[in-house]
Amino acid sequence: MARRLTPAERLAAADRDLTLADITAASTWDRFLVEQAAYAFGLAHAEFSANQLRDVLPEQGHGYLGAALNSLRSAGIIAHTGRHVPSTSTATKGHRLAIWELTPRGREIAAQRRPAHREAA
Repeated sequence: MARRLTPAERLAAADRDLTLADITAASTWDRFLVEQAAYAFGLAHAEFSANQLRDVLPEQGHGYLGAALNSLRSAGIIAHTGRHVPSTSTATKGHRLAIWELTPRGREIAAQRRPAHREAA
């Protein structure tokens, strides 16, 4: 028989479910923005973490950051380096964050998405 949850545990679970629902309902624009930031950082730096991406994203992208990185990992676009850094977000209280790198497939996709620089005529 499963253990019954306390009122505090039920409240925490309900809050978690609402947060996940908000993340899932994030607009396509928010997801695109986070993915583009990951591509840009992956091309510019050998490694990156959510700390660096959070610094360049508008506030609405922050909530989707973890889910977007996990999605990019699942798709084989980024890979975990096996190392971690502490989070700089006060909300996470120094939680460990993965350090990521673009995979060869991710580099190819990121290069295709990079805007073409045109020389002035």
